[in-house]
Amino acid sequence: MLQNGRVVAGAAARVVRAGVTGGAVAAVGAGVSGGVRTAVGAGVRGGAWAAVLSLLLLVPAARSAVLDRIAVSVGSQVITVRDLEREIRVAAFLDGTKPDLSAANKRAMAERLVDQTLIRQEMMTSHFPFPTVAAVTSELEKLKKTSFPTDADYRRALEAYGITEQDVLDVLLRMGTLEGFINLRFRPGVQVSDQEIEDYFNRVVAPAARAAHPGEPVELEEYRAQIEEKLTGQQADQETENWLKEARRRTEIVFHPEAFE
Repeated sequence: MLQNGRVVAGAAARVVRAGVTGGAVAAVGAGVSGGVRTAVGAGVRGGAWAAVLSLLLLVPAARSAVLDRIAVSVGSQVITVRDLEREIRVAAFLDGTKPDLSAANKRAMAERLVDQTLIRQEMMTSHFPFPTVAAVTSELEKLKKTSFPTDADYRRALEAYGITEQDVLDVLLRMGTLEGFINLRFRPGVQVSDQEIEDYFNRVVAPAARAAHPGEPVELEEYRAQIEEKLTGQQADQETENWLKEARRRTEIVFHPEAFE
């Protein structure tokens, strides 16, 4: 996953995106990791929105009238079935796709929310700075301007997806906060050597560049910064993965099968 020219892969992408696929990624890091970074709303314009909304409006997205059930226990915190469904609906809203409320997708979302919960617990104990609500609101306004012709269209989409504006704001805030935490916690300690950069250039970049532009010179310095950024992202991602595995090991996590039926 590419955000603001940076590669966020594997565990980091899984945690930050919270199930959002395609181009709808909000990385709101004002006051956390240097400025507001946005790639919200790609792929949700024009006909795509109309097609998805027409399907959703045929079958209203009714909220469950039954008592909310616990889907996952993470230490002393819980993730409910309603939490899962809300996250799935917001993710689909941001991508302009139909919500996938299948048991398999609920389980996949539950795994992501477990990771997010573990990170939030760490953030609270380490007094990590949170992004401002104003920054998140700004990102939402950009989304509305680029994806919806009128405010009425935006409100109609929220209703069709069975979510509220606050639901969207909550997800955007959490996504930005988590990305900021990953960047500050794991990226600063990563050191990429000149040899690693050269090896990656010779193994991956140079062959691809020569195939794309036969006969043209391919110089390492032209690609050095991009390669270093990519390798830094990969190593930071591995550190994130390792941390999450250890956090899961020391935390009692219980999935309740009946919630995924």
